Amino acid sequence: MTKLAFSFAASLIALLPAATQAQDNPLRDRIASDMPGLMEIYRDLHANPELAFQETRSAAIMAKAARAAGYEVTEKVGKTGIVAVMRNGPGPTVLIRSDMDALPLEEKTGLPFASTKRAVSVTSGVESGVMHACGHDTHMTAWIETARLLAARRGEWSGTLVMIGQPAEEIGAGARAMIADGLYERFPKPDYTIAFHDSADLPAGVLGGTPGYTMANVDSVDVVVHGQGGHGAAPQTTKDPIVLASAIVNKLQTIVSREQDPTDPAVVTVGSFRAGSTYNIIPDEARLQITVRSYSDETRQRILDAIGRIAKGEAIASGIAEDQLPEVTWDEAYTRSTYNSPELAESVLASFRTRFGEDRVKVLEPAMVGEDFGEFYLTDPKTTQSMLFRVGGVPADKFAAAQRNGTTLPSLHSPFWAPDAKAVIGTAAEAMTATAMRLLVKTPQS
Repeated sequence: MTKLAFSFAASLIALLPAATQAQDNPLRDRIASDMPGLMEIYRDLHANPELAFQETRSAAIMAKAARAAGYEVTEKVGKTGIVAVMRNGPGPTVLIRSDMDALPLEEKTGLPFASTKRAVSVTSGVESGVMHACGHDTHMTAWIETARLLAARRGEWSGTLVMIGQPAEEIGAGARAMIADGLYERFPKPDYTIAFHDSADLPAGVLGGTPGYTMANVDSVDVVVHGQGGHGAAPQTTKDPIVLASAIVNKLQTIVSREQDPTDPAVVTVGSFRAGSTYNIIPDEARLQITVRSYSDETRQRILDAIGRIAKGEAIASGIAEDQLPEVTWDEAYTRSTYNSPELAESVLASFRTRFGEDRVKVLEPAMVGEDFGEFYLTDPKTTQSMLFRVGGVPADKFAAAQRNGTTLPSLHSPFWAPDAKAVIGTAAEAMTATAMRLLVKTPQS
């Protein structure tokens, strides 16, 4: 074992209870021996990030690794996605996903392999720096190791693996694109869908999960408020859309506080308010951009309807004509919530406790962030079970220091996010491999 591999194994062992440390763990030993090569892959992916639907280089790296391990690989599924299939006898089908895209962000980590790339976003058309500020480089690297480990152990499991590299998670479009391109028609349809995400809220190597809803619906709502402009010194001759839009913003705050069941979390945040061009002109319109977060379809629709009702009601109260009432729009291709099948989630978390020890497994609260992994489950929730778990990425010393002195640590999507990649990759690869093998366990008939 190399010095780097030994150091990685030792760092994980130090986190384990004595009883767990004493057990042989050939899977962990194999990952430790592979770690030098995995870190080369990780540093390369980190230094060469690609934005949504531009992940051609990243996809090629993953496709090459999967082919070398013996998978049937199809590229350009959902534009830049890849699908790697391994059929290994009778049994269920397990889908394992890694997302691939980076963020339009200039990196400020100071790492020797920090990204200096620039690119133009397909959504905004704006050129910017590009960075893996959400950890998808660790996801891809762990995916590669998981594919290799499962291929090497194919004598120990039976069933079908469908391993996918998904584009455009950051814009909530990649999962839909792959499904629309025939993911469930052209390839084996999964009984289980599995993925992980690195976490900026957990110490490195600690796992977490949430039975039930774990991430939220994400809606982007646009409101155009019409008025009648004029001179700022003669407001009586106008219908001021700024005052009206301000009233709408204030009233929107009552949706969650007074209309929503307190036990069913939701968020309504006005992130942009744009109107006017100078001091003394009352404009003709104002524009609001609102993010809405919810879990259930029913709650989502109720909140969207309330936004429309409030905008219209406030406009009527302000004397706006019927043909000038606010326009409230949202995209039905929104990011849908991510739901962990409770029975599967409880089972996976219990298996993690056995494998990694109680101290390294946490039950997490649901989050209001978005993640389009839920699409793979929602396409057919009657026959599919799903689980997305978290793997802590905060270096242990920094996490402990922050707990002591209240230091604010970088979050995901921060230009300073630099996870303990060895711990994330090693823990995730072991967790995904062990979970897949448990779901694909050989029966006497197979």
